[in-house]
Amino acid sequence: MKLNLIAAAALGGFLAFGSPGTAKAQNADALFGTDSMKPEVALDLAKSALEICRAAGYQVAVTVVDRSGLPQVVLRDRFAGAHTVDTATRKAWTAVSFRTATLELGTLVAESPVMAGLPDITNALVLGGGIPVLAAGNIIGGIGISGAPGADLDHDCAQKAIDKIQDFLDF
Repeated sequence: MKLNLIAAAALGGFLAFGSPGTAKAQNADALFGTDSMKPEVALDLAKSALEICRAAGYQVAVTVVDRSGLPQVVLRDRFAGAHTVDTATRKAWTAVSFRTATLELGTLVAESPVMAGLPDITNALVLGGGIPVLAAGNIIGGIGISGAPGADLDHDCAQKAIDKIQDFLDF
């Protein structure tokens, strides 16, 4: 008896909502898909950034976040300061959240009264070193670097690391 009621309820739900194909067609207007970096790509990006910074003589932390700003990879070099992990993570989050490199955001904050409140947003950090990562024009993640002797140098390391894998991301 119980099994018959479950089957009837399932059939009733099936009849009320149509076939599975119909439900999928209806969902097409309500759902969307997004692209994100695979963890292996995020790790390659972080390793490249660490190597580039080391070659320049900098001990840094690198964070790669997904398109939502959540960390996928965090690497900290041996002598990078304790603050660099949090700073790199906040830079990457800020770049993805505001869809703009943090070096550029710093300039906008300094020059535009409209942007002046941006540093007051929780977790936002408008120091250079955070850059969105794009594939085919879409943000798929972000990278943040902290520890070089200047935010512009953090930015340069991040950009060189992105440039190193950009062709792979675009295909």
